[in-house]
Amino acid sequence: MKADLHSYLKGGRDALLWKLDGLSEYDIRRPLTRTATNLLGLVKHSTAMEILYFGVVFGRPFEQELPYVGDAAETNADMWATADETREEIVGLYRRAIAHADTTIETLALDEVGRVPWWGDAAVTLHHVLVHVIAETQRHAGHADIVRELIDGAAGLLPRNDNLPPADESWWLDHRQRVEQAALDASKRSNQVSC
Repeated sequence: MKADLHSYLKGGRDALLWKLDGLSEYDIRRPLTRTATNLLGLVKHSTAMEILYFGVVFGRPFEQELPYVGDAAETNADMWATADETREEIVGLYRRAIAHADTTIETLALDEVGRVPWWGDAAVTLHHVLVHVIAETQRHAGHADIVRELIDGAAGLLPRNDNLPPADESWWLDHRQRVEQAALDASKRSNQVSC
């Protein structure tokens, strides 16, 4: 069971990092939602999650303090990269956080108990933490998928398996128009019923 859980976590991590490939500094940092969601910020946030959940929770401190985590940190500082923080630094830190987390996962049993200070010092098992971090990582990989598609149209799960129907650009344009027309038709029908 631990190997299965770990595999899903690794898949989410890979998908998240893949979304940075081939993009400019601007594109990996630019905010594309009202809440400023951006690709490099998602990686930075995921770094903190790995360190906190697989480090702090199980009494395994990470090699360095993160200035964007904790009570003294600026609100939302883990969700974006300053101009002084490089892609290489953030991705490198994420990879080191992953290695640290993987050691925790490989070393501890699924029923090992840790404590989550930010959950009121709740007792949790490694199994619980794995499920929680898988859900968070996959959620952020989904955010990254949409943000990447907004940037340059690239979409899909992984480079070797995009998990999309095999179709050309013309098919996608037609498909999008069909979906748009269905939305317009449903809206008209809804407005007629409510009048």
